[in-house]
Amino acid sequence: MYENLYRSKIGVLIASLIARPGISRAAGCFMDSRMSIPFIKPFIRKNGIDMTAAAPKKYVSFNDFFTRRLREGARPFDERAHALPAPCDGLLTVYEATRNGVFTVKGSPYTMETLIDNKEIAQSFEGGWLLVFRLTPAHYHRYAFPDHGRILKTRRIQGVYHTVRPEALQSLPVFKTNTREYALIETENFGRMIYMEVGATMVGRIQNDVTSGSFTRGQEKGRFEFGGSTIILITEKGKCTPLIEMIKDTQSGLETPVLMGQAVCLLAENGERK
Repeated sequence: MYENLYRSKIGVLIASLIARPGISRAAGCFMDSRMSIPFIKPFIRKNGIDMTAAAPKKYVSFNDFFTRRLREGARPFDERAHALPAPCDGLLTVYEATRNGVFTVKGSPYTMETLIDNKEIAQSFEGGWLLVFRLTPAHYHRYAFPDHGRILKTRRIQGVYHTVRPEALQSLPVFKTNTREYALIETENFGRMIYMEVGATMVGRIQNDVTSGSFTRGQEKGRFEFGGSTIILITEKGKCTPLIEMIKDTQSGLETPVLMGQAVCLLAENGERK
């Protein structure tokens, strides 16, 4: 429904009002209440969600359902040291940041500095890859660490909550206006990375449970509450390369469906695939 607003100037204005943090917070309060329970079953039917993968539970609110956990083993992580697993379910696009840190998503140009809001860190990731995982409301909204490592730094950048659907990405520089959080992490096999969560329409809360110290591959990092959202992983230059089919999909204007734990990149010396 919200994507239609981004097709006209008046619609963009209306969407900008909806995207204000107060609106998302108010929606979040309702979704936390028992009054939201009747919305669960229609949402499951509309989005074709397979509930057999969910851990058994009686939900006390819509957000309780939306942030549901899966059964043990439902999302196995690729354990090969040279394979970088997806940190979440989503629709993946991949972009190479040029030497000056510029990359383009759906026609909107960005720079590493405007995304991260830190010139020094941004410059250290120029020439690397950005892996953009777009989560629709129907996706599983918990996310995990893709490798063993430790957190070096965390930061929250307050903004608004535009939708992350392609229609909005073509109309507005969403990734430099939306509320986002990121961790600068040091991984065991892939060097340093930026791990960023981007909020979207009706996502009032990005809930990160691990914000310091060490972590392991597949360990849960946090969750998004109701709405669409995005995870962005940024790798250092020369550390790893996305699988060739994912690069080709992005070049063709397509998003690649992936599941948490599925290999999406390989160490540079391993070539395209092993």
